[in-house]
Amino acid sequence: MKLTQTPSGFTISHKNRTVFEHSQVSPALYLGIGQGTFDMYRGNFDISDYVSERLPLKKFAITENSDDVVVTFSLDGEAVLEARMYETAESRLKVEFTALDEKYNRFWARVSATESESVYGCGEQLSYLNLRGKNFPLWSSEPGVGRNKNTYTTWQADVKDKAGGDYYTTNYPQPTFVSDKKYFCHLETRAYADFDFTHAEYHELQCWNIPEYLLFDAEESFPELMTNITGVFGRQPALPEWVYNGVILGIQGGTEITIEKVEAAKAAGVEVSGAWCQDWQGIKMTSFGKRLQWDWQWNADLYPDLDTKIHDLKEQGVRFLGYINPYVLEDFPLYNEAFEKGYLATQEDGSKYVVDFGEFDCGVVDFTNPEACEWYKGVIKQNMIDFGLDGWMGDFGEYLPTDCSLHNGVSAEIEHNKWPYRWAKVQHEAIEEAGKTDDILFFMRAGGTGIQGYCHALWAGDQSVIWEKDDGLASVIPAALSAGLMGNGISHSDIGGYTTLHGNVRSKELFQRWAEMAAFTPIMRSHEGNRPGDNHQFDTDAETLAHLARMTKIYKHLKPYIKAAVEENATKGMPVQRPLFMHYEQDSEAYQIQYQYLFGRDLMVAPVYNQGETVKELYLPEDEWVHVWTGETFTGGWIKVDAPIGQPPVFFRKQAQDAELLAAIKQF
Repeated sequence: MKLTQTPSGFTISHKNRTVFEHSQVSPALYLGIGQGTFDMYRGNFDISDYVSERLPLKKFAITENSDDVVVTFSLDGEAVLEARMYETAESRLKVEFTALDEKYNRFWARVSATESESVYGCGEQLSYLNLRGKNFPLWSSEPGVGRNKNTYTTWQADVKDKAGGDYYTTNYPQPTFVSDKKYFCHLETRAYADFDFTHAEYHELQCWNIPEYLLFDAEESFPELMTNITGVFGRQPALPEWVYNGVILGIQGGTEITIEKVEAAKAAGVEVSGAWCQDWQGIKMTSFGKRLQWDWQWNADLYPDLDTKIHDLKEQGVRFLGYINPYVLEDFPLYNEAFEKGYLATQEDGSKYVVDFGEFDCGVVDFTNPEACEWYKGVIKQNMIDFGLDGWMGDFGEYLPTDCSLHNGVSAEIEHNKWPYRWAKVQHEAIEEAGKTDDILFFMRAGGTGIQGYCHALWAGDQSVIWEKDDGLASVIPAALSAGLMGNGISHSDIGGYTTLHGNVRSKELFQRWAEMAAFTPIMRSHEGNRPGDNHQFDTDAETLAHLARMTKIYKHLKPYIKAAVEENATKGMPVQRPLFMHYEQDSEAYQIQYQYLFGRDLMVAPVYNQGETVKELYLPEDEWVHVWTGETFTGGWIKVDAPIGQPPVFFRKQAQDAELLAAIKQF
């Protein structure tokens, strides 16, 4: 860290990167007073802020000590904010903020930037990889249907359901960004935040409280930066061995249907590693479609004999996965038990509080109450792990309302963005305490700061069954890349998408193209969607089954390669799906490519995401790239290749250590 004082201000730099340039004419810090309004409707938020004051901190006093620098900022002659700056034991710059006047609840910091700079991250972003030129509100929510205000799908979702979403809406926000200058910057706050990357000379970071600190560090390479970032936030454990053996088939409808579908898929040549039955605890029908009965225990009526069949499947090499979320269905056994023990969030006066999840109400398990956490871990261990489940979807971490009261006394507005972290921690600890970390897979869509060390895998959420970039197949690519840059290097998506609304139905072509992409991700998993009868499924016809069989064989063939990449994520924080600039940092074009990715170090994947497209234009950084299907070698630049269904554009590096394994993909 270096402090340079000027006649009217000061500059703070770290590892030759300017962090703050502060002066009376151009302050880097502002305080204010605001009143936020949060209107939640089924996980979608309408948020507004009335700011009565925004004040530049022009007056300051600097105290230089042997191991830190303290800057005290004043307004009207009164000290209002203290910033303590120092270098941590890990050589990171840390700026700790202390509020000296409690009336201020809005904060702005301007981090120095260059006009040509590119920035990435802010959690999982689905519309943009390079965030430069836009601002990004950071609030965990439903991403919305369509996610583009100019599309018919989003318009219909807004008009009918208040659920259209926008380019920035995401299950997983995080107040952290990565720069093409090879630094990361993190603001430690759980409050609503907004990172504005529209200014030429600075990035303005806003949050609706006084943050605990700002953390900044830089490295000489992006791989080193990933190790640094995950050293801060944590690293995902490696995947269980069985995951690599094939696709996890999303199936619903009961024991007999599940077994029949698994056997038929295997007979057709599909490599099956698991059956994911999200309705294992029963179903509820709503106007949205088939929903789940949120009482987390085996439903023997829908799944008779599952207590024995689950072990039979395992002997055949097929694991059984279920579903859970942090809410309990009103008037059902788990709700009644939690309510009786005081484990649920309440109204401000301590009375009953429930949330409308779409034609049914649920209680919020209060994870700020240690006893409630232990109770819910017990539910997971007894009802799921001991029963024989080998994994589950851990859903709905983003729904904490802002008007409930919690055990720890902290405002739910502040706890909201922390809820995914708390939910991931409960699941991880239940698995860890059962001694099953190496054998059980759970995956979440919601996320936040610190989730990295607890959430074993992400999935990209509820994409629509469409080709639109903001909410279809294409959107899961920047989602995986941005989340990976935050330290969540294991991500995947519902093959074929999930949301069937407003005239959108999943086509055969979309399912096949999605399956092709999924073969080159850490986890392959399908989903029937919210209206299974309207959607093309993996077993709708023999051709689809044969196509899926090929893709699962490719995925299983790549097991040693994928497993090595996952181990690198677990030990060094290197994401399995990587932006091109991760290994080609001198290539300026690589920083703007958001719909291609490196799969590990040596595979380049350019998924087909446009309907009817059979010739694909894509970009290759300078290297020797071998087209998997033809064997033709390319040395870089923009190229076009044939991409019929069944031959997604995939290339491997000629100098790859695993070149022989990768070249053999074409045999399938």
